[in-house]
Amino acid sequence: MYAIVDIETTGSYSAANGITEISIRVFDGEKVIEKFETLINPCQSIPRYIQAMTGITDEMVEQAPKFEDVAENIYTILSDKIFIAHSVNFDYSFVKGHLTACGFDLNCRKLCTVRLSRKIIPGEVSYSLGNLCHSLDIPIHERHRAGGDAEATVKLFQLLLASDKENFILKSLQRNSKEQALPPNVPKSDFDKLPYTPGVYYFHNEKGKIIYVGKAKNIRYRVNSHFSNNSEGRQKQNFMRHIHSISYESCGTELMASIMESSEIKKLWPIFNQSQKRWEDVYGIFRFEDQNGYKRLCIEKNKRYLTPVYTFHYLVDGHAIMRKLIAEFQLCPKLCFMQTGDAACTGLQDEHCKGACERRESPATYNQRVAEAIQSLDKQPSYIIFDKGTGASDQSIILVEKGKLSGMGYLPEGIQITDPVAVKDFIKPYKENSYVRNLLAGYVAKNPSNVMMLEAPNQPVH
Repeated sequence: MYAIVDIETTGSYSAANGITEISIRVFDGEKVIEKFETLINPCQSIPRYIQAMTGITDEMVEQAPKFEDVAENIYTILSDKIFIAHSVNFDYSFVKGHLTACGFDLNCRKLCTVRLSRKIIPGEVSYSLGNLCHSLDIPIHERHRAGGDAEATVKLFQLLLASDKENFILKSLQRNSKEQALPPNVPKSDFDKLPYTPGVYYFHNEKGKIIYVGKAKNIRYRVNSHFSNNSEGRQKQNFMRHIHSISYESCGTELMASIMESSEIKKLWPIFNQSQKRWEDVYGIFRFEDQNGYKRLCIEKNKRYLTPVYTFHYLVDGHAIMRKLIAEFQLCPKLCFMQTGDAACTGLQDEHCKGACERRESPATYNQRVAEAIQSLDKQPSYIIFDKGTGASDQSIILVEKGKLSGMGYLPEGIQITDPVAVKDFIKPYKENSYVRNLLAGYVAKNPSNVMMLEAPNQPVH
């Protein structure tokens, strides 16, 4: 037994929006045997553009029942049926989410008439309900109203049942089928091609533009997780509406996938990626000379016309670096702005400071140690990370010079690296940032056996 459903809502995702109208047609495969339809008070204002599209106004729903008033009836109708809708995951996420809030756990098998139509009636210019029905001569009365759209979906499903020569509908209902979970416009063949390997995956819109980049330890599992739940959130519903294809690039390791994801996000700026878009080195350590001739270090936000001696993303990281420099090079915490106010210098008490803050040490002597401290920031190690490749005949390599990523790639089996210069013949350059530096530092700390330190780490490999 099928329940063909259409809803109208106040917005595009369930977590923050309400249902304004619902229509359910219980269909036995031949005819509609039961019908439930009502306006619903969403307990929030309906946006003007939605009022214009659906014709449902705040005044129309003011006296309508709230969802909680009809929840039990809706659950009773749907609970033992196959849930069908045009772009089913949208309707299902709203109905399930609202039922859950009322204490009912809906768990139906689903069918999407967009996906079914693409498979059973290929070659249509558009698979939106309005355009598809127009092409197939299916009349729609009251477009963008739940009753009219549900009735049209019933007729569309009847046509699909009659045209399904390869039993695609039955196959879609099988437990291991991904048809009911995938976005309506994504070919299942795209999902079937995804490997069980680390790598980066891309979601594309209808014009092929990349709208989201993700990384994964296992690409297929990670992509599946985007669609296999019934999330009510904005991102899930945006994915469902806008994704038309999926592509990927395998990597040897999860570390390489993370580095590639960061690089791709900054290069492509995908609309649905939020994290790392603003991941910049926000702060820096700056050097200047005061009126008494003492070189001073301070932490400030990076400015366009000033050149920092070192950069970092989090302020706490900068404070840790500055404290380390103060202790190691016996700098004054007051001259480094790590201590403010008129209290006695804590560096004098800890014997880190030699009295520059009280002009008991000459500027020349103090400035020499400041110069050594700055120089130490540039003495970051150069090394190569060796790890698993994409197959049994290669291994992955990541080259880091003076603490900064130079590039990564794959070394064919049988080639030994005896000269660091040769590494660059096998790597692709990648831009680095503080996020990537943190990834590399964490990996090196946990996997020292995979790291080959290069000679003279403070010298770049040419």
